[in-house]
Amino acid sequence: QVRLVESGGGLVQAGGSLRLSCAASGRTFSSYAMGWFRQAPGKEREFVAAISWSGGRTYYAESVKGRFTISRDNAKNTVYLQMNSLKPEDTAVYYCAATMGRTGWGSAGSYDYWGQGTQVTVSS
Repeated sequence: QVRLVESGGGLVQAGGSLRLSCAASGRTFSSYAMGWFRQAPGKEREFVAAISWSGGRTYYAESVKGRFTISRDNAKNTVYLQMNSLKPEDTAVYYCAATMGRTGWGSAGSYDYWGQGTQVTVSS
C-alpha cells in the first residue's frame, strides 16, 4: 500500500513557475515508477510526465516537453514536477500516481495508487 500526498499547487501568472511535490508513504517507494497526470474541468485525465524507479528514465507529454521536469528523491520518498513557462491551458488538478508496472506509464490505467490532487491555476 502506498499513500500519496501532493502539494505545491496554486495560482500563478502565465510565464511563471511552480514546483509540485508528491510525498509517498511506505518503505518501497523506489520500487515504483511515478507519474504526473492532470485533469481540467470537463476533460479527461491526461498524462503529463513519468519517471522510472531510479530516475534514470523520464517521459513527457508533447504539450509540456521542454517546460516541465519530473524528478525524484528516493531518500525522501518524494517525486517533483517543476513547471516553467506556464500557460493558461496548463490549468488543471494535478495528480501523482505510482505503479510497479514496467510499461504503459503514459496511461492512467497502468497506475495502482493515486494522490488526492492539487489545483494549479494559470492566469492570462
